[in-house]
Amino acid sequence: MTPGRAARELELRRDEFEFAALTGIVRTVPVTGPAAAEGPADVARRRVPRTEIERLRAAGDFPDGLRERVRSVGVTEGAELLSTTPNRFARLARTGHFSPVRFYVNRYRAVVWLYPAAELREFARDNAGLLIGRLPAVVREQEDRNIDWRPRTWRSRRLDLLLRTTTDPWARVAAIASLLDPTHLADMVDDPFERAYLDRFRPRPPGWRPTSPTAREIADRLLLADDPEEILWHRLSLVLALDQARADRQAPCPGDPAPAATTAPPLPPLPAWPVAAWPDPDKPVLAARTSAGPGVAATPTVRPTVRSGRAPAAPGRPPGGRAPVGRGVGRSLLARLRGRKKTRASEA
Repeated sequence: MTPGRAARELELRRDEFEFAALTGIVRTVPVTGPAAAEGPADVARRRVPRTEIERLRAAGDFPDGLRERVRSVGVTEGAELLSTTPNRFARLARTGHFSPVRFYVNRYRAVVWLYPAAELREFARDNAGLLIGRLPAVVREQEDRNIDWRPRTWRSRRLDLLLRTTTDPWARVAAIASLLDPTHLADMVDDPFERAYLDRFRPRPPGWRPTSPTAREIADRLLLADDPEEILWHRLSLVLALDQARADRQAPCPGDPAPAATTAPPLPPLPAWPVAAWPDPDKPVLAARTSAGPGVAATPTVRPTVRSGRAPAAPGRPPGGRAPVGRGVGRSLLARLRGRKKTRASEA
């Protein structure tokens, strides 16, 4: 059953169904047949079995119970769930104590973040000490520095959910690449045929993305990593993911014969952007997310080791002796980053 029809039968809005499917509340299966050959990692390319619809509808609390499990709330409702003030709720959200699940842009062009009600209840049970009294010094220090972790924790959640929807190595690369702007992606992937191949797997924007041009421009900026430390993390993750994808199969070039169908072995998990309680930007904690969802193991902590800042181009590509377009890979990532800083400083 298609996602749209499943959402109607489960009496869920489009954004509620998307969250339920990605977190495993509604179990989905990948598309089979020719349509599954290549495509992005998202809910639109998965199907809901009829047995799953019947299981959820047979629950005694359907549909209110299902809606409550996928309900998202803003600051005011979230503060009520935590039995605290809206001001304290916003301070805890900005300092990364819980992650938003989606956002919208209001008529004043301000971003309004929404949080899963079920996760907030769990946070209230486990962190009662943070809801009353004086906040820890590290939280107050981050507030003084105007640090806001909400955009990057939302992107981290989105990437985690996208990686769960596919085992195809190139789709996983495309999910990571979707968080980097075209400049960073071109710097990391020199081969234009590989970049074109990644475009086939690029995840679609969230279904609840705004429709007005101004609001959509703001939302599109939030889809891309903008913090230098976050960008570096995703660049390193991209190197590891590209190694796995190239080991599975090469990106096709014009004139290449169609590859024979093979069953790839399971891929090791990629490191997730760290999200921890009381995050300190000066001393990032490389910890795994623990909210992997039902039936999904959390991503283990991995500190990637990269010998080259740019993932090396696949050997012998493309056919005919033509060298891939782009610069060489001799310089390390840190060396290139330092060079960019000097260039920008001279231009200024």
